[in-house]
Amino acid sequence: MSVKFTETVLRDGQQSLIATRLKIEDIIPVLTDLDQVGYHALEVWGGATFDSCMRFLNEDPWERLRRIRKGVKKTKLQMLLRGQNILGYKHYPDDVLERFIKKSVENGIDIIRIFDALNDIRNMEKAVEFTKKYGAEAQGSIVYTTSPIHSSESFVKKAKELSAKGIDSLCIKDMAGLLTPFKAYDLVKKLKSEIEIPVEIHSHNTAGFAFMTYLKAIEAGVDIIDMAISAFSSGTAQPTTETLAAVLNDSQFDTDLNLDSLEKIGDYFREVRENYRDYLGSYEVDPRIIRNQLPGGMLSNLRNQLQEQNQLDRYQEILEEIPKVRKDLGYPPLVTPTSQIVGTQAVFNVVTGKKYSFVSKEFKNYLRGMYGSPPGEINPELIENIISKDQVITNRPADNLEPVYEKAAAEIKDLSQKEEDILSYILFPEVAEKFLQDQHS
Repeated sequence: MSVKFTETVLRDGQQSLIATRLKIEDIIPVLTDLDQVGYHALEVWGGATFDSCMRFLNEDPWERLRRIRKGVKKTKLQMLLRGQNILGYKHYPDDVLERFIKKSVENGIDIIRIFDALNDIRNMEKAVEFTKKYGAEAQGSIVYTTSPIHSSESFVKKAKELSAKGIDSLCIKDMAGLLTPFKAYDLVKKLKSEIEIPVEIHSHNTAGFAFMTYLKAIEAGVDIIDMAISAFSSGTAQPTTETLAAVLNDSQFDTDLNLDSLEKIGDYFREVRENYRDYLGSYEVDPRIIRNQLPGGMLSNLRNQLQEQNQLDRYQEILEEIPKVRKDLGYPPLVTPTSQIVGTQAVFNVVTGKKYSFVSKEFKNYLRGMYGSPPGEINPELIENIISKDQVITNRPADNLEPVYEKAAAEIKDLSQKEEDILSYILFPEVAEKFLQDQHS
């Protein structure tokens, strides 16, 4: 059987290795070549790329998507959506979620990968519904992690629940590169026997597993793998496109990819990478990830932030604190926004020298159930000492939110020219307002 490739260089590859700094002028010249390879899809949008465009690159993320769509005629464009969090760090009401998905599809997205940091199906169901309503493919995700309460069986159970919601495909989202080869084989085998839809695997080579993990997943029958072109691959990014394509060439799993085009694209991005040396993350394998479980992009951002605050000497202490905080919170998978909540709290605990003496608003909201239901039990002392039991909610968090689109539209009416501007403002008010003001000046 032929294995399909999704190319991540324009989104997660560059997000993981150069802190999402890749500019549109370095993307446009290579789009025709990317379109000729024969990829299943190009992951080009979502995740952290949206706010980074406005925050660091002075780019309109919507215009970026339109320009990519204009240059890619044949290949499907894919984005990453954080379920009810959309692309932000909190839950948004359904009116915003529906408008955002509608506009994403109108501007060129074909596949929306939907995940929830806690694998809470309630936080994904509306995104699946709206994605299908507006004609895109809905890919549901199970966020992979390891803990005393997670197992292949628990992930398969979640996948079956998601499949029942009408998703078109399923992604095993291994954002920290924790999925080992034999566990991948076992998980994919079980998934393929229980659900009818295509299964895709997404991993990072942070701990050094991913190349082997992909090969075992392919042997087990996985349909699609997420790869990154060599210049922005491995380390905290995805395994290398050219390498896996060569491995599978002339085997029963041949990819049918244009290897000459891949070589040309690899050469192009090696030159482009030189422009981003200041942001370049580590290509080294770091087995410490097996314990701290921090995703690649978060790991490089944490180092950058600590360096800016002259606290880099506390990096190791913070890595050791992360699994302790995670256990106290009921073993959430560490992916946006839970990775930020846990990582930030670990920093506070180490820097202040006293555990939980200072907590963020997001940490309190997590304890209240505002992000959904955690996989395990939260340490009851945290709820007792930081909030009170009567503040904890048990329903779908977005059911407690009032519509906000019309109010936001009124607030930003002097700066917004289109619906997309209003959506950008709702997700990132300060960043978008400054960006729109700069555009007007």
